[in-house]
Amino acid sequence: MLVLGSDGAVAHRHFSDFAALLRSGDVLVLNETRVVRARLRALREGGGQAELLLLRPRAPGGFDPSAREWLALVRPGRKLRAGARLAVGAAGATIVDVLPDGPRVVRFDDGVDVGALLERHGETPLPPYIAPRPGGADDARAERYQTVFARVPGSVAAPTASLHFTDEVLSALRARGVTIVRLVLDVGIGTFRPMQGETIDEHVMHAERYVIPADTAAAIAAAQRDGRRVVAAGTTVLRALEGAALRDGTVHPGEAETDLFVTPGFPFRVVDALLTNFHLPRSTLLVLVAAFTGHERIRQAYAAAIEREYRFFSFGDAMFVERR
Repeated sequence: MLVLGSDGAVAHRHFSDFAALLRSGDVLVLNETRVVRARLRALREGGGQAELLLLRPRAPGGFDPSAREWLALVRPGRKLRAGARLAVGAAGATIVDVLPDGPRVVRFDDGVDVGALLERHGETPLPPYIAPRPGGADDARAERYQTVFARVPGSVAAPTASLHFTDEVLSALRARGVTIVRLVLDVGIGTFRPMQGETIDEHVMHAERYVIPADTAAAIAAAQRDGRRVVAAGTTVLRALEGAALRDGTVHPGEAETDLFVTPGFPFRVVDALLTNFHLPRSTLLVLVAAFTGHERIRQAYAAAIEREYRFFSFGDAMFVERR
């Protein structure tokens, strides 16, 4: 794990030492979302294979396996226009709309139990660079793609910075006097969609749903009053907290959506330190971390990580950064 201090100093630690980097009284905020088996293999009417990645129900709200209409990414997109029919096992579905930015609206036929369909035919949407093993879905790697505190289903990608946590690390944090609280942000296309434009100003974030419990907001408010740090475990936590913050930094509890795109110059009001992974160029996540730390500091940190052969991607190494 690379550690980037508020003074710009770079250090190298093992994640098992993470508790030593936090202080008694710090508030650590975790995202307890759980990745759902949202990838479905289908057959197109008339022949040919297809794939659906169910992002979320079309209606506002959280993951609802009883919903009939879903927003989905599809392949092959050019052959799945409005009106196209699909079969997933014995279940039928229709593409009813193509949204301007690419996702489809998929309506499952009357009588289809989508929850049961996902349980029987769904696959955990592992990142594309993790090659499937012969024989179908890799259950062991799919289970590793869940955090140890994953509880609330609704995400199509894991909050990967939190994959490093173990029960032993959480126990060490509590023993050190760190307050651990939780929220939920359903990780969707807003988090992992790469930027396509020439400048960051051209990128439009997709909204993602979050829920901040009242006790989490209260713990953050108490820390702010006492001058204690708020530490975000992952960029999803940071986006939820900063998206829910009022101008004075007060975090508003409850359920909402955020399309917050954190770019350089963003006025951080809540988060003092961030645990994250190493991100790829042209990703909104790298832009967020650069905004949090400063461009030159993050450039130097990444150079040090590359020199030491840190691993990138979802199962890669962690970085702990303190805001300037």
